[in-house]
Amino acid sequence: MATKSGTQTSRKGGPEQGPLFQSSTSARHTLDRMFAVLVFIATMIGLVVLVVLLVDIALDGLPRLSWDFITSYSSVIPDNTGIYPALLGSLWLLALTGIISVPLGIGAATYLEEYAPDNWLTRLIEINISNLAGVPSIIYGLLGLGIFVNLLGPITGGQTIVAGALTLSLLILPVIIIATREAFRTIPGAVREGGYALGATRWEVIKAHLLPMAVPGALTGTILALSRAIGETAPLIVVGAATYITFAPESPLSSYSALPIQIYSWVSQPQPGFQIAAAAGIVVLMVVLLLANSVAIWLRNKYQRRV
Repeated sequence: MATKSGTQTSRKGGPEQGPLFQSSTSARHTLDRMFAVLVFIATMIGLVVLVVLLVDIALDGLPRLSWDFITSYSSVIPDNTGIYPALLGSLWLLALTGIISVPLGIGAATYLEEYAPDNWLTRLIEINISNLAGVPSIIYGLLGLGIFVNLLGPITGGQTIVAGALTLSLLILPVIIIATREAFRTIPGAVREGGYALGATRWEVIKAHLLPMAVPGALTGTILALSRAIGETAPLIVVGAATYITFAPESPLSSYSALPIQIYSWVSQPQPGFQIAAAAGIVVLMVVLLLANSVAIWLRNKYQRRV
């Protein structure tokens, strides 16, 4: 017997799919396939553009890349210029930024997720952290200039690696906190309840169970955050990173340059030799980024297997 919705009832009493139901289902499946195709096309466009850019940079930069280029200092002569001071400065920044931001980010996420009460102050802090993740990097540079260079200059030494690392730490802290909190939220509540049922304190449950289970997710956020930090130019220029130095930094209180700033300086020069040197510098920067990410990915996989 036919109904208004287009569904028919069989002799056994069960509904049969009518033409109207079948047409709506077919339309939904068609839209689903169209959406999948559009997403695939968008992904391929991004990948193709990325590959073209990488190939173009590699073709320009690899002939210039050599051990002399890596170990030489900056020069006004394109054929003699090198990237050693900027490379060493980036490594100093990457190490100090990781040392400062990772413990602070994981600690803040642990407190907000496991200890902080659910009140207006905690919710205000959470909203501000989410908003800070989208603040332009130049704003962090101005903040670093005012606090770490001018106000705390007697401690940080002014325009030094420490000031730059502290500025980059402020830049990436929201990303690490958000990623770590999401990692804590994926842990089943039975893990906490089981630890409390056995008489463990909150810190013992966090240290023995929650942190090891959250570390892989936290490291994922750390990888993304450090990748952003190593490629930033605007905040480092604001806090006083040099575009041209003829010495290598020897300590966290030394003046410095960085790979993105050195590349920007070469690109702004009119001589073709500096353009080629900039392409070679981009290759070096990508290698440093891949090596740092590889170490973080190895640590993440190690903790995942342990869990």
